[in-house]
Amino acid sequence: MIQQFIELGQGYGDIYELCELIHTNENRFHNAFLFISYKGDKAYASPAVAFNPVGDSKFMPIYICREGIPYNHEKPSKRLQLFEEALGKIGKEAVPMDIKHSSYYTETALFYQHLIGILRMNRLIPPLK
Repeated sequence: MIQQFIELGQGYGDIYELCELIHTNENRFHNAFLFISYKGDKAYASPAVAFNPVGDSKFMPIYICREGIPYNHEKPSKRLQLFEEALGKIGKEAVPMDIKHSSYYTETALFYQHLIGILRMNRLIPPLK
């Protein structure tokens, strides 16, 4: 199974695309995540959704809007509310996870490899086969 993050953007208008992907791919839905990262004293949210492979494919896409949404647990932004509503319409919820900010990594690819390892280890996505 090949799992790969596909970055839609930083969540400004891209959150609408992510919500539409949830709606149109409800039958492929595997899991949703709300990654919370910290840079200095500020928190950022990265909503993401993993979909099951199509047909006999061994490719699992994980769409993400990376670190563009300021995060406040007590007062979620409108963009995060849209994400939660889209998941609620299909009877799902996002798994919240605190992670390191992508700026800690020298390359974005390393950041995504680390996240895939964490998701596999916690059995939130299938193991490597």
